[in-house]
Amino acid sequence: MDGSGFREVWAADFEFRAAPGERPEPVCLVAKELLGGRTVRLWGDALRTASPPYPTGPDVLFVAYYASAEMGCHLALGWPLPDNVLDLYAEFRVETNGRVLPTGNGLLGALAYYGHDGIDALEKDRMRELILRGEPYSDDERAAILDYCESDVVATETLFQSMWPMLAPSPRREHALLRGRYSKAVARMEWDGIPVDGALLARLREHWSGLQEQLIARVDADYGVYDGRTFKQVRFAEYLQRHGIAWPTTPSGRLALDDGTFSEQCKSHPQLRPLKQLRQALGQLRLSELPVGADQRNRAMLSMFSAKTGRNQPSTSRFVFGLSAWLRGLIRPAPGMGLAYVDWSQQEFGIAAALSGDPQMEAAYRSGDPYLSFAKQAGAAPPDATKASHATIREQYKACTLAVQYGMQEESLARRIQQPPIYARELLRQHRRTYSQFWLWSDGVLDYALTHRRLWTVFGWTLHVAGAVNTRSLRNFPMQANGAEMLRLACCLATEAGIRVVAPVHDALLIEAPLDELEAETERMQALMREASAAVLDGFELRSDAKLICSPERYEDERGAVMWQLVQELLPPELDEEVTR
Repeated sequence: MDGSGFREVWAADFEFRAAPGERPEPVCLVAKELLGGRTVRLWGDALRTASPPYPTGPDVLFVAYYASAEMGCHLALGWPLPDNVLDLYAEFRVETNGRVLPTGNGLLGALAYYGHDGIDALEKDRMRELILRGEPYSDDERAAILDYCESDVVATETLFQSMWPMLAPSPRREHALLRGRYSKAVARMEWDGIPVDGALLARLREHWSGLQEQLIARVDADYGVYDGRTFKQVRFAEYLQRHGIAWPTTPSGRLALDDGTFSEQCKSHPQLRPLKQLRQALGQLRLSELPVGADQRNRAMLSMFSAKTGRNQPSTSRFVFGLSAWLRGLIRPAPGMGLAYVDWSQQEFGIAAALSGDPQMEAAYRSGDPYLSFAKQAGAAPPDATKASHATIREQYKACTLAVQYGMQEESLARRIQQPPIYARELLRQHRRTYSQFWLWSDGVLDYALTHRRLWTVFGWTLHVAGAVNTRSLRNFPMQANGAEMLRLACCLATEAGIRVVAPVHDALLIEAPLDELEAETERMQALMREASAAVLDGFELRSDAKLICSPERYEDERGAVMWQLVQELLPPELDEEVTR
């Protein structure tokens, strides 16, 4: 086998246990050096040595399938992380992203895709149950677990032999190593976890059933759309008619009541936000599923590379940022600590400007307020207009800009800005006239995707266009997928620089630091985010904003502020508070 410049190539697999919200506890390791054929099998206490049984330096390649799990075990054992990681899961996603895979994205599915057999799925489940059961194990059970672990190493080797030749051309291999580098950042972020208010979470779990009827009574008093715990569409339609609110419908003519429609409508009609939060709270809240460790930290699998754009896709019930917006108030730094939520400013607009090379769009981004700049460039606002003097115009041109990013049509934009469709149509035309270079580029992206059936990012994340085509998604892919590249690189740079990143959130990072270091760490994070954006956008830097949360404060999301306050009012006090009163 050709190592292509690497002195050694190691395929490895850990078996481990991890209680909900807790860090991984390694059970055993099997590793094989693929150039020489040497195999290492370690169990239990034999793992707890000062260093791994394989070198981790710059001339060695570490190969795994979904490598963040192996990296988490390295952290649990206090081992250094390998310099070079090749995650065959990430590379399999690159090869198949967008295609229908009846066998799935797991190791067995990848083997089947390349025509190889693997361990029986039922046997795999049985062995996982045995591992999770925990000690004591008999000698036979230990041998069986090690054999099972080794079978995954053999499968990884087989997959590596099939995929390695595809990675030979540069920069394909460099891109693969960058994705492997991200698996190390993911392991660090999952290891640290998000600090939460465990005591408040326990109270919410205890009283949630009783709170639901009180929440309905308080919130629905302004709407009158519930019958008991049931949301009545007829009553909601009557409410909309009374207040003159236009609402999208499904092809069958019924009101569209999905979260996306509610979210969009709340932008135009913020008075509906408490109702949206109530519906989410009643229909989606599963606090029992939110994993929190003994150290009061939410840890969930980030599910890296799961989305078509390459973004993370963690469980919406197990990742605190996946819950309803008001529940993010559970995020709270420990005493003496602080958090900073650092997000790129108008990231998608900036990416579109840089990738398309549209000079007008680049100038609008660099102005610091691309929405007001668009209005000025289109002649709808004078050169000396400000956010205060032309707030309404700015909001309309902001809505148009976001409509373009989301693929919104004139009818939806008209509802969003509460203007006639003809006015929305003219706004969209102005966008095409003002940013003609962007639209030429965007049309070219779509034409290329439809002709060649593939698109890719600057670092090689690929979308294979197959089956039914969504032209809006294809146009938006370069912004979303290169935004994902930017976030991944920023995570790598930050974790490698010693910044404690506790969560990636779409176009933002949540970092943690002692209070006396928080501002300095935030500035470091923002500098690295500028560096990451410049690397993706060929020198074009994106700005970022930062929101600091200093203990004893908690994270606040304005979209959930009303619901959070209401729940706090209705939640029974802690026992010691009752006694004091």
